[in-house]
Amino acid sequence: MLDRREFLAAASSAAAAGCLHSAFATAKPTPPFKSPVVDTHMHVWINDPQRFSFAHPYQADYQPPDADGTVEALLADMDAGGVTHAILVQTICHGWDNRYTAHCVRTCPTRLRGHGLVDPTDANVADRLAYWIEEHGLSGMRFSPIYYKGKDDWLTAEPARRMWQKATQLGAVLNFFIATDQLPKLEVMLRQFPEVPTIIDHLSQIDLSVADPMPEMQKLLALAKYPNVRVKVSELSSVSKSQKYPFSDALPWVKLVYDAFGPDRLLWGTGYPGKARTYYKRPTLAEELELVREKIPFFTPDDQTKILGTNAAKLWKLLT
Repeated sequence: MLDRREFLAAASSAAAAGCLHSAFATAKPTPPFKSPVVDTHMHVWINDPQRFSFAHPYQADYQPPDADGTVEALLADMDAGGVTHAILVQTICHGWDNRYTAHCVRTCPTRLRGHGLVDPTDANVADRLAYWIEEHGLSGMRFSPIYYKGKDDWLTAEPARRMWQKATQLGAVLNFFIATDQLPKLEVMLRQFPEVPTIIDHLSQIDLSVADPMPEMQKLLALAKYPNVRVKVSELSSVSKSQKYPFSDALPWVKLVYDAFGPDRLLWGTGYPGKARTYYKRPTLAEELELVREKIPFFTPDDQTKILGTNAAKLWKLLT
């Protein structure tokens, strides 16, 4: 809970960002978008090191991008594109310091939820999870085993077990940026903690450049038997070999995931707000929406509604 001073500060920031007066601020469907449209993978950052440090955990000489990634830019982009809500995923450039993500959620709590980052190798990772959720209002945490190839034993270590136990107690959502060859280790935890909503980011970055991607894809499809697991149909630009919109070579693999998990457990996300999409060579927001609505032929209209919004709205309790 915020104290009075924190509430007034958040309200002031929200007004400055246009959130409290936005057409979507109350989270009510607005024509022609009759259902929520939720971007479940949105990075935000701010170039204000006096208030929010850049503490990249893997690059000591890290320089922030020139592109604008603020919450104000995000809300403007959302309003222009008809996106009603977003799930903020802490960017690695702010490292384990999730204060800006938490600030953004406080700025616009009707439309935003937040996932932080914590050091997965920290023996007190469970306490770190609890701190950011209980003290700063985040909804969950992201872990990135893909950055720890060959050093990912922490996935099943005792501190991780305590973290999953804490996530169960708190109702936290966990998402994983994870390679397919690391999924069997994640499955060990999924068996033990079936109540924790768990999300696999970006189709587990299936490598389509190998001669036969199917053996690795089977490791992702195997997780469909766990009802708590969801998959983000996102960042097809990094999955596709051609990397050319609409990423047609990736769509048969999306179909396999769709058939295994069903439309109720797929989520949509894009990655970056506003002009930062061009900076990072990603599709425009209009193209990302068009991809789901028009370019993926096996998504029915009902599937589109679920994947673009209602699945996420239920998971993060956006409309309650």
